[in-house]
Amino acid sequence: MQITKEAILKSLSKVQDPDLKRDLVSLGMIQNIQIASDQVSFKVVLTTPACPLKEVIKNNCLEELESDFGSGIKWDIHMTSQVTTVRDATPVLPQVKNIIAIASGKGGVGKSTTSVNLAVSLAELGAKVGLIDADISGPSVPTMFNVEGEQPAVKKEGDKNVIIPVTQYGVKLMSIGFLTPTDSAVVWRGPMASSALRQFISDVDWGELDYLLIDLPPGTSDIHLTMVQTVPVTGAVIVTTPQKVALADANKGLSMFRQPQINVPILGVIENMAYFTPEELPENKYYLFGKEGGRKLAEKYQVPFLGEVPIVQSIRESGDTGYPAVLKKGVTQDAYMELAETVARQVAIRNASDKKTEIVEIKA
Repeated sequence: MQITKEAILKSLSKVQDPDLKRDLVSLGMIQNIQIASDQVSFKVVLTTPACPLKEVIKNNCLEELESDFGSGIKWDIHMTSQVTTVRDATPVLPQVKNIIAIASGKGGVGKSTTSVNLAVSLAELGAKVGLIDADISGPSVPTMFNVEGEQPAVKKEGDKNVIIPVTQYGVKLMSIGFLTPTDSAVVWRGPMASSALRQFISDVDWGELDYLLIDLPPGTSDIHLTMVQTVPVTGAVIVTTPQKVALADANKGLSMFRQPQINVPILGVIENMAYFTPEELPENKYYLFGKEGGRKLAEKYQVPFLGEVPIVQSIRESGDTGYPAVLKKGVTQDAYMELAETVARQVAIRNASDKKTEIVEIKA
């Protein structure tokens, strides 16, 4: 077979992305084909920064090319990535590709800890990441990132003052904790808290981001409605622990996003504190709060189960010292990095298969 760009694309159209279940050519993942006498180079642009199936896809490409063109050609395949988006020409956060809500329904299930480690994990994988601490009355992000004493700078853009987010561990951050004294209580009614969230979204210089995570407060409140009325949310991640009392609230949190007037896709469920593992006995698992409650919740609503995170002492220590657990080698690092890869893949699947989320309009 003669080597032409069209022939190469025809050969590569037989290779599917294992997650998206579509061929690489129709997905626009084959780019920059360069043909020399006995050498051909091209890029395979994956949809996540650290696709665990990268080598599988590369080998599948080689198999099809060698089958069609023989073995006398040197194939130079450059594997790269570009995070996908369904947000285009949006007036609010125009350079942010994906907005991910992290919700739980119940307090105390480790939602903020999960948000922090997920954000840092995605940054470690090479993504551009931001995190909004939307828990106005109980902000914890400054402590968990060891930036309690920091204050964001402000710059002038035309007639508008724009806040520059604090950056730590490769993640851009915004929290009410940066703007109020550490020991003071934020006692605000719903409209004031909602106004603060709107400012965190529209008055902060987020720049280019692959993922903007929003760490929501417990419950289903004004903050949640403000978020979906301000920006189209790519998808929601539900965090729960295995026990029944947490699952009851996680049910409500998940159901809220599925209401017809809100209609935010569920990226999946994370089971936090799934089991206890002593550091000195890493093979031992003790199911303190029950077993597989998060998995059963995901099965009930037919949404992806993203993974489980054990409860170990180092996670608590990391939250207190402001050095996220994912940055320390061990079982928690493995769990969070795997979670980040899974969430990134679910975002790519959602963007390839679902229509874009619309801003919610709820009439009084």
